[in-house]
Amino acid sequence: MTTASPISERLDDLESARDSGRKKIDWAFEHMPILSSLRADFQENEPLAGETVGMALHVEAKTAALVETMADAGAEVAITGCNPLSTHDDVSAALDDHDSITSYAEHGVDDTEYYEAIDAVLDHEPTVTVDDGGDLVFRVHEEHPELIDTIVGGTEETTTGVHRLRAMDDDGALEYPVIAVNDTPMKRLFDNVHGTGESSLASIAMTTNLSWASKDVVVAGYGQCGRGVAKKASGQNADVIVTEVDPRRALEAHMEGYDVMSMSEAAEVGDVFLTTTGNRDVIVEEHFEKMQDGAVLANAGHFDIEIDLEALRELADSEQEVRDGVREYELPSGKRINVLAEGRLVNLATPVSLGHPVEVMDQSFGVQAVSIRELVQNADDYDAGVHEVPDHLDRKLAEIKLDAEGIELDTLSEEQEEYMSSWQHGT
Repeated sequence: MTTASPISERLDDLESARDSGRKKIDWAFEHMPILSSLRADFQENEPLAGETVGMALHVEAKTAALVETMADAGAEVAITGCNPLSTHDDVSAALDDHDSITSYAEHGVDDTEYYEAIDAVLDHEPTVTVDDGGDLVFRVHEEHPELIDTIVGGTEETTTGVHRLRAMDDDGALEYPVIAVNDTPMKRLFDNVHGTGESSLASIAMTTNLSWASKDVVVAGYGQCGRGVAKKASGQNADVIVTEVDPRRALEAHMEGYDVMSMSEAAEVGDVFLTTTGNRDVIVEEHFEKMQDGAVLANAGHFDIEIDLEALRELADSEQEVRDGVREYELPSGKRINVLAEGRLVNLATPVSLGHPVEVMDQSFGVQAVSIRELVQNADDYDAGVHEVPDHLDRKLAEIKLDAEGIELDTLSEEQEEYMSSWQHGT
């Protein structure tokens, strides 16, 4: 058994924290029509009755809305953070105050405490896992394999986690079904593009108090997250440079009007650098040496491996915290390089970060909720491995959101449906 204890046993001013967290969660629910609709249905039908849901997520108000929805669906829930800097302690405390929820998430834990909290979640013997980055499911396989036979399935929220799970699946090492929430349109087209784009740029601007106008902004990677960052930065009058390793994505960025070059070239001209690749060593020593004085570096990928901070520390003569969330490294040449949020997820890990907008996460967490219900209700349909979100569930969530926004759609007539489904109509 782990020595980790719930957040409520570790906070000095528990009552104040719970009150603050409760207000944040209630505000989020007010702006989450999809999750609110699902919550009402789940409260009535309790599709997760008898299940235990283990979660490793960014513990903040929007996530809390999902967590409470799981509890209202009849589940017992244990949760911890998936990033040491993204937890809001007041939200964690408010969750822990719920009779069916135990929260081990705490801001600023070290690596040992981080994994102790994950082990504490797994001590609850979850039948469903909900992950953001993959650490929970990997911990099950590596340290708690005895749980695998009783886990009906899991969900994975983010690009990095899905990449890891697919690699695990390809090696035949993934021993229970996991639905790739990240890859479905209601998540990928909105959360990754609008959520990452808006929240990353907002966090950088608030942390540095600098303008985007006229800045040369280097976006590493032109997947869904990268294109969102590029689009939003361009919309705020920045000059955007894209770096890529995939020729088709590079060509797409070029055709959409962005400058495309190697990181080695971009390092010489960039004012702000934002990595969105999910891969390691995207910005390394050779790039630091070429950068201009005052360059700002941030990461929007899940793990703190995209910027080689170890190489930067070794290269620098000195380092200091110059603003909350901004660490300055001075090189022998006198140039200064500023790294935000310790190279961690910038939209969640700076002191002012709030994560993706509420409306965006309503969609993503709606997908999480219906995917969890799907795994529990139709467990026999899912073998071990990575699975897609059923398309009819994804479309239904879009309908709920449009209905909440008062937006009506056209419908196909019988003749139109017949035409689209037939191969016999010609010129």
